[in-house]
Amino acid sequence: MAEPVLRLERVLKNFGGLRVTDGVSLEILPGETHALIGPNGAGKTSLINQVCGLIRPDGGRIVLAGRDVTHAPPHTRARLGLARSFQVTSVLPGFSALENVSLAVQAHAGSSYRFFGNAAAEAALVGPAMAALADVGLAARAGVAAARLSHGEKRALELAMALAVQPRLLLLDEPMAGTGPEETGELVAALQRLKGRFPMLLVEHDMQAVFALADRISVLIDGRILASGTPDQVRGDPQVIAAYLGEGME
Repeated sequence: MAEPVLRLERVLKNFGGLRVTDGVSLEILPGETHALIGPNGAGKTSLINQVCGLIRPDGGRIVLAGRDVTHAPPHTRARLGLARSFQVTSVLPGFSALENVSLAVQAHAGSSYRFFGNAAAEAALVGPAMAALADVGLAARAGVAAARLSHGEKRALELAMALAVQPRLLLLDEPMAGTGPEETGELVAALQRLKGRFPMLLVEHDMQAVFALADRISVLIDGRILASGTPDQVRGDPQVIAAYLGEGME
């Protein structure tokens, strides 16, 4: 069996007397899209912030690309190939889509270019940036300022910026947040094109998107993994239906 790209071993986190992560163990395999779902307050944000290094666990281990990063800072995890998209878009509105992604390529390469505004003029940056934009369906919008993109296009642009760093693991934090049905469909299609190329940990409330994309699903309730399995296994689990999905997902 292939070595997991990410392995969580009995991860614990307390905030005062409140345990927000209660012995969580899960693995993300190479090429796998693994969805983490659960109600608001279940501990998803606290867990992914521990994966990213923004919060330090009180117990357990986090292993990324074969390295124990339990106490490593975020930049170390980024160098090991962890790329994250956030619930709120973090693009530069005054820069074009191409310039935003070119800057991500530049940052990953550690180049010494001094003028950000000229980043898109560098052939070494433009090639990978355009490839990432094409992956998410934004090639035709490369020259458009990020401020003029729709909300869904901004989410796709943020995904392209994550792809530009050639990640070992994509952590997608509610990529469908705030998108309408058409934009959600376009983002799902973009992620389906990426399936198998990059392992992904998907945190998402849109259950149609989750069941369309996930190879495996873990359900987090009150800081604990209630169930983990294939979409069909999770969809039919009586505990999951009772605690989260409801009868409509049977």
